[in-house]
Amino acid sequence: MQNTVGIGIIGCGTISPAYLKAAKSFPILDIRGLADANPEAAARRAAEFGLQPMSVDAMLADPGIEIVVNLTIPKVHVEVGMSVIAAGKHVHSEKPLGITTAEARPLLAAAAARGLRVGCAPDTFLGGAHQTCRALVDAGAIGTPVGGTAFFMCPGHERWHPAPAFYYAEGGGPMLDMGPYYITDLVNLLGPVAAVSGMTSMTRQTRTVTSQPLAGTTIPVEVTTHVAGTLRFASGAIVSIAMSFDVPKHRHLPLELYGTDGALIVPDPNFFGGQIEHAEPGGEWQPVATDHAYADGNYRIIGVADMAHAIRESRPHRASGDLAFHVLEVMEVFDRSSRAGAFVTIESRPERPAPLSIGGL
Repeated sequence: MQNTVGIGIIGCGTISPAYLKAAKSFPILDIRGLADANPEAAARRAAEFGLQPMSVDAMLADPGIEIVVNLTIPKVHVEVGMSVIAAGKHVHSEKPLGITTAEARPLLAAAAARGLRVGCAPDTFLGGAHQTCRALVDAGAIGTPVGGTAFFMCPGHERWHPAPAFYYAEGGGPMLDMGPYYITDLVNLLGPVAAVSGMTSMTRQTRTVTSQPLAGTTIPVEVTTHVAGTLRFASGAIVSIAMSFDVPKHRHLPLELYGTDGALIVPDPNFFGGQIEHAEPGGEWQPVATDHAYADGNYRIIGVADMAHAIRESRPHRASGDLAFHVLEVMEVFDRSSRAGAFVTIESRPERPAPLSIGGL
């Protein structure tokens, strides 16, 4: 197909199979090669999916590759992204965009100077359930948004991840790990965040891994592991949020929105589908059917596909670097707000991503 876009992927770890499986749903994506700092990892993943392994240098030099998908660990997201931009290619990163706004800002500046695009996960807000919720909010189903709640709380990722140390190192923690899903979807639904107040804590200095193959290993904790606070949106809505690796059990739903004329239960933003429920004032919760595409499975490369279409159509892409930078700024200030005992104003104001049509890309 003449309109396909050549794609290279750097990073062949735990998340890469999800991207590679989802790529089959988007014909515009032509996966040209896989690379990793560990060549053996690239070779294994390439053999698994019938793709071509290559070195990072070869990928960056390949004129047939237009977008490089950066699936490395958070600490090197910006470093790898800068090398992609220097090679004259667009880059789409796993979340978060960087571990600080100070390191992420030059990446956006370098891309802008060269007329290149930066994209970033999560792209689950493009899933059918979340786009249907977006359409409901935009149509006034809850009236003027007043508030909401956003909760992700668990005992910690050392229970299941084969190499969980990076979740507790600089660049990790529950907010930078899971916060992107929730905050990105909230920006999709409500627009940008204007201010944050937060409180944070670190309950343990070490963690004991219970997953294989490192069961029994002790890992140090360098980041806060329980983060709670309030987001005030530029629209005026106020949302309570909590992200934690310290909670053994709870009954909070992932996302709820409240408005002057109704309330909405939004499915887990870590997934593309899920049950939507709506209630009118004084009424009971009623299920709402998902109208939009991309709700029935894994589409964890749709942000890259949207970028590819946007390149061909000369339009903005939705999972943009500006959106990811805004989400990173919001997440970053929770610790600052906690230390200062005061709310922090958010400086960035990205455009709210354009909604998807019911039929999808």
